[in-house]
Amino acid sequence: MINILVVEDDPNMNRLVCSYLNNSGFTATGVLSGEDALDTMYNKMFELIISDIMMPGMDGFELARIIRQINKVIPILFMSAKDDLPSKQKGFQLGIDDYMVKPVELDELLLRVRALLRRANIEMERKITIGNLTMDADAMSATLNGEELPTTTREFNILYKLLSYPNKTFGRAQLMDEFWGVDTETSLRAVDVYITNLRQKFSECDGFKIVTVRGLGYKAVLND
Repeated sequence: MINILVVEDDPNMNRLVCSYLNNSGFTATGVLSGEDALDTMYNKMFELIISDIMMPGMDGFELARIIRQINKVIPILFMSAKDDLPSKQKGFQLGIDDYMVKPVELDELLLRVRALLRRANIEMERKITIGNLTMDADAMSATLNGEELPTTTREFNILYKLLSYPNKTFGRAQLMDEFWGVDTETSLRAVDVYITNLRQKFSECDGFKIVTVRGLGYKAVLND
């Protein structure tokens, strides 16, 4: 199932778009702000993002800028009442893929969503390359200096999560819930053990380091 994130501060419009997408065979999740969008993206994978521009707090431009720092290829479609050329130029300069002016025809929105997803299926590779390390989520492989580095599934998933969101702190309980399951009776110390193993195993990687955020958890910090 294809997951689509809808970022729209008008609750009625948000529900309308999500309902239409859900009825068209997608799984749409609606949030009302840019801040909520980022929080939701940290906990769930999406294949496409539809966002308004004018929202309280973080606007669509800032949201797109942050998303592009995290993910260079996920399709972003702006859906906004702003019909001026400078707004469109700014959006595309930030890396969005399409722009629709409200009021939006839902049938046309669906056509554009499907077109973006078709292009994304060709272009999107679930790979992360940082320095001399490449991680391929589809092959579940980590390659260091061109040679595959053996990892367990859990090691791979934890590191891939951290590197997908550089500078984002993940709590030990959050990592435990995601990679061990919410019903696990395993101690939180298990997360510390895995992080220690990852640091040792990937010590020759020149593109990042795993940093302990005291009292909170861990984050991946990219090297300059």
